[in-house]
Amino acid sequence: MSWGPADDESGSSVQPITERPRRVVLRTRDGVAVDAFHEPGDGPPDGPVFVLAHGFTGDLERPHVRRAARAFAQRGAVVTFSFRGHGRSGGRSTVGDREVLDLAAAVEWARSLGHARVVTVGFSMGGSVVLRHAASHRGRTEARTDAVVAVSAPARWFYRGTAPMRRLHWVVTRRSGRMVGRIGLRTRIHPYDWDPVPLSPVESVPLIAPTPLLVVHGDRDPYFPVDHPRMLAAAADGGAELWLEPGMGHAEHAASDELLRRIGEWGSAAVAAQ
Repeated sequence: MSWGPADDESGSSVQPITERPRRVVLRTRDGVAVDAFHEPGDGPPDGPVFVLAHGFTGDLERPHVRRAARAFAQRGAVVTFSFRGHGRSGGRSTVGDREVLDLAAAVEWARSLGHARVVTVGFSMGGSVVLRHAASHRGRTEARTDAVVAVSAPARWFYRGTAPMRRLHWVVTRRSGRMVGRIGLRTRIHPYDWDPVPLSPVESVPLIAPTPLLVVHGDRDPYFPVDHPRMLAAAADGGAELWLEPGMGHAEHAASDELLRRIGEWGSAAVAAQ
């Protein structure tokens, strides 16, 4: 894929264009510059746009993110972006809190390009973000989504029950860990605690209905065991589908091409039925 120079534009000022790929810099409600990329895809002209929210330490240029984008492009257009503190975006990562504003800017931009139906798909940290975004951007706002897919998402904050999550907490909460994040993981992390603590993913789920919701999780996820997706699905009180994937690990890296294809099909069908 060829990457051109980014235009410095906000979501509200971009002119409708769906015929060619375009990379831009969006501006969030709190003023952070977010690197974003739109590609028309190979799906039907009236298909949805998939807005892909990557996991912690990812960005829109990472191979696993591009692979997911290619899979979703078979069903519709795709918008990828880098969360704050990641890749070429500005700011610092708040590990799932203010990232909701980044996703909202990407969804608004997608709608400004003429896409009437939006499917948000988030992985790991991005999975928590798509849930919180759907809960807080309902109604007729331009940042609303029409279907939500959370893959490998946590159900609750501050979870330290697995070794990978204990290492992640060290990276986020310790000065030496944040240095490792900046140098080794190319992720710039905000040094302050959440204040206030944002609504958790499991608290957000009951607010999403009637928007269609799909929860996807691997039964061999080394970060979050299967009680997390089960809690999320239970919180939807029958308003969510739950796919527990045998043998799957964590997030984009572990999602097979076949699983990504099924997610794309689910998203297309979910918005077509509305």
